[in-house]
Amino acid sequence: MDLRTALMVKTFTFISPGRLVDDDLELVLVETMPADPHRGYVPQYEFEMRKTGSPSAMGTIRLRIGDEVTLKYVGNIGYEVHEEHRGHKYAARSCRLILGLARVHGLDAVWLTVDPKNVPSQKTCRAIGARYVETVRIPKTHDAYQEGARYRRRFKLDLIGGTR
Repeated sequence: MDLRTALMVKTFTFISPGRLVDDDLELVLVETMPADPHRGYVPQYEFEMRKTGSPSAMGTIRLRIGDEVTLKYVGNIGYEVHEEHRGHKYAARSCRLILGLARVHGLDAVWLTVDPKNVPSQKTCRAIGARYVETVRIPKTHDAYQEGARYRRRFKLDLIGGTR
């Protein structure tokens, strides 16, 4: 963890994201998780993707507040859309909805990591304007490796300029 992230973790305050809605999609904050520096975990928001006004989740999206090095294998943003709700661009729309929250926390860019075999997720990264940077091998000591992941494609979305 770099010095900037260590200071951010020490002084981190979760904030209310307000209402996050895009037409028929609403993000509902369901959990905030504080940092756990001993495990390398940064503060995280977790939202459910829901049809506006519905209590049923169509998927989840997480925003992790941390630096590129700490989040090299998991990224700032992680999402999952339930199979029956795929094909409606909910992941891309959800990513766009949480970018303002990332900016408020001082992030200049967000990183997304994708399994090389997950073509739809790579399309989502490109749809929101993220650019492919590299493919990295996950170390055997990392939690993601223990869960079966071996490689991640890394995409970067710059937040400077406020055009997204």
